[in-house]
Amino acid sequence: MSVVTDTKLIAPHGGTLVDRTGERPDDLDTLEVVPLTSRELSDLDMIASGALSPLEGFMGHEDYEAVLDTMRLANGLPWALPVCLAVDAAPRGDRVALADESGKLFAVLEVEETYEYDEQREAQQAFRTTDEAHPGVARLYEQRPLYLAGRVTVFERAEPSFPELAKDPAETRAEFSERGWRRVVGFQTRNPIHRAHEYLTKVALETVDGLLVHPLVGDTKSDDVPAATRVECYRVLLDGYYPSERVVLSAFPAAMRYAGPREAIWHAICRKNYGCSHFIVGRDHAGVGDYYGTYDAQLIFDEFEPHELDIEPMFFEHSFWCRACGSMASAKTCPHGGDDHVFLSGTKVREMLGNGDLPPEEFSRPEVAQVLIQAYQA
Repeated sequence: MSVVTDTKLIAPHGGTLVDRTGERPDDLDTLEVVPLTSRELSDLDMIASGALSPLEGFMGHEDYEAVLDTMRLANGLPWALPVCLAVDAAPRGDRVALADESGKLFAVLEVEETYEYDEQREAQQAFRTTDEAHPGVARLYEQRPLYLAGRVTVFERAEPSFPELAKDPAETRAEFSERGWRRVVGFQTRNPIHRAHEYLTKVALETVDGLLVHPLVGDTKSDDVPAATRVECYRVLLDGYYPSERVVLSAFPAAMRYAGPREAIWHAICRKNYGCSHFIVGRDHAGVGDYYGTYDAQLIFDEFEPHELDIEPMFFEHSFWCRACGSMASAKTCPHGGDDHVFLSGTKVREMLGNGDLPPEEFSRPEVAQVLIQAYQA
């Protein structure tokens, strides 16, 4: 099943927006049950909504190998990361029920194949490292040993973390169309938006019709800022410093992979499905530690032909407040030295917040800092 979308917006990846929702089958109680991790459950829900169009289920072996080798599906369509369901053993029947870790049932999968995979190979190709200290690699190494592939029919949607911000691709597309937008830039974030992020989103917004602030609210590392705190930061910032008629705030239900460059491509494709024609890629997008170069997530877009992805990446360098310029700037626009730049390390910011001190207004809006202070002190 697919969804007809407004032709004035960018087409979904692969041409049509997938819809894998359906009715609860009568024979559900007779099916073998396969448990999903929270990450797999979020992938399932994104397949259901079309956020992972053109995927209609968990990847088969041919697509999986093609994605690892070429960053494309077997049919040649760009796709950067595996979306797979790990199991202990091949199921006995040709259909299985999919459940969360508590046993609640969500979907039925039509079994196409079960196949072995090389976790070291997947780690190297997807994450550029086999180091188990990398959170994405560590999660991969803890998985069950086989992948189960097949189309899914989701009869029960996962409960969204932020119901008021939960908008499926069909819904964001409808909202963009209602507002008369055609050119929409998406902004991916798993951190609070400080002045540097505000600057680059506003620079991007100067060139398009609207901005989708799309914070990731799925699984993240334990030391990342919790989603609830981040969402409150977005609210106070958007309320005070952005034109409401030009911005949509919605939650992105994906789990972080921490796959750096490949995840930047994957995030862009997902936002294309939500109706974005442009996508902001900043420094160390989806990175962790020092596994990726500062701008590797921008350079990887050169591995695709012009317009092959269709969605247009917008690249930004590290930005800062320059005292000499009296404004936000980057190395592309500012001629002054580092002594004129307001720069705070993450460690220094956390120390200030923990002490109840506001970072300089050139670094963070006071309303955002206040939300973070309350969270850190709690």
